[in-house]
This record gives sequence, structure tokens and C-alpha cells, in this order.
Amino acid sequence: MAVGLVGTFVPLLPGLLLVWVAAVGYGMVAGFGTEGWIAMTFITVLLVAGTIAKLVVSKRRASAAGATRSSVAVAGVAAIIGFFLIPVVGLPVGGVAGLLVMEHRRTRDWSVAWRSTKSAVIGFGIGTLLELGAGLAMVACWAAWVLVGN
Repeated sequence: MAVGLVGTFVPLLPGLLLVWVAAVGYGMVAGFGTEGWIAMTFITVLLVAGTIAKLVVSKRRASAAGATRSSVAVAGVAAIIGFFLIPVVGLPVGGVAGLLVMEHRRTRDWSVAWRSTKSAVIGFGIGTLLELGAGLAMVACWAAWVLVGN
């Protein structure tokens, strides 16, 4: 579950899905029982809601600033490349640089490109915080299941 929570910040890790799989694994070992099925229902709803919230908020914020899908896609690829080229900070540096370059290529104006890049980064940050919140709520549901079930 801890790796899943870290995964809410690292795009290469399926954060909420890892938390959900850990909860299912616990249920398979300890037994689900009534409390387990109730907890897994809440955990599954939080998985879906957190994933949708991150995607919707990030996309809406980027779209509202004028960033295109192709710019955001290139930013994602640049973030992955940056992750491998520059240890620790390469992921955000690559993503921001990729989006900024693509937006400048599209608009031919650095200030417009920076505004849309900044807005998209803020949207991604808000989406990440929403996903982290959902992950923490999933862990809390699991913890309640463990405490009540024992």
C-alpha cells in the first residue's frame, strides 16, 4: 500500500491500483467476511473516483489553458525520458520541458506557451493531490477493516 501511495506521485507506478491489489491480497489471506466486503466496496469506489478525478481535473485544467492532447502526450513521453536521463528530478523537468516546447511550437509565443504549461502543471498537481487523498482514504478503509475484523 505504501508503494501504491508513492505511485500517486510517480506516473510509472499505478498508485491506486496497487493499493487496491494490496487490499484484495489481504482479503485473500485473512478472509473477507462481511467487514471485508464492505471495506472492499468502499476501496473500489475510491479507486474509481480517485482515478477519474485525477484524469478529469488534469485534462480540464490543461484544456482550459489551451494545451492540446498532442502537447500533453509529448509531455508524458518527455517526462518518462527525463526520468531515465536525470535521476530524481528528470520526471517533472522532462514533462514541463516537453509541454513548454510543444506549446511554443504550436503558438510561436513563449509567454502563451508558459501560461498553458503552468496551468497544466497546476492541474496535474491538483489531480495528484486528489489521487493521493483517495489513496489515503483507501488505506484508512483497509485499516478500519483490519481493526474491526480482528
